[in-house]
Amino acid sequence: MAYNIAVDGPAGAGKSTIAKAVAERLGCIYVDTGAMYRAMALYMLREKVDLQDRAAIAGACTGADIKIGFEDGVQAVYLNGENVNAFLRTEEVGNAASVTSVVPEVRKRLVELQQLLAAESDCIMDGRDIGTCVLPKAQTKIYLTASSMVRAKRRYDELTAKGENCDLGKIKADIEERDYRDMHREISPLKQAEDAVLVDSSDMTIEEVIERILELAKR
Repeated sequence: MAYNIAVDGPAGAGKSTIAKAVAERLGCIYVDTGAMYRAMALYMLREKVDLQDRAAIAGACTGADIKIGFEDGVQAVYLNGENVNAFLRTEEVGNAASVTSVVPEVRKRLVELQQLLAAESDCIMDGRDIGTCVLPKAQTKIYLTASSMVRAKRRYDELTAKGENCDLGKIKADIEERDYRDMHREISPLKQAEDAVLVDSSDMTIEEVIERILELAKR
């Protein structure tokens, strides 16, 4: 039976960074579900689908073939055969993903792929509803969070380091708006699973968070 670790939490909590590091140290596969949803959102943007029209999104999602592979040991997300890693972390794609991910047909398609990966391999998976819906029987569940200001500051530092001009207040407002959408959506809202361990990284270093999750997994 495969060993699964589920990591849930709000946008900007560092789930991907932490999960990748934990996977590397445990020698298991990292499945970035957020990247899969972002790939679907990228597809919608490229196809100029009206993101206010759920029926249009539901109809269009069948045209997106999304797979996960590895190139030189790094996870690659493929959208209709194209490695789209370089396009997935923009604000536009992130906000679009928060909208398109609530459409039942989109979620159903991607969840099936995620569950198949988890059944076949030891893995750590991060997202919004992994411990509650995608992998309810995961042996280790983590709810990783941080204050909205801490998350906004991390994002601000990340963007300014790339030379982008951005506004901390707007980033914080966008994060809080996405939190509200994710926590109040009809299907699989973001929430802490009853058997998940809460890890608040507001005052923790990345290494401290990694060590905490490794400790929980080894138990």
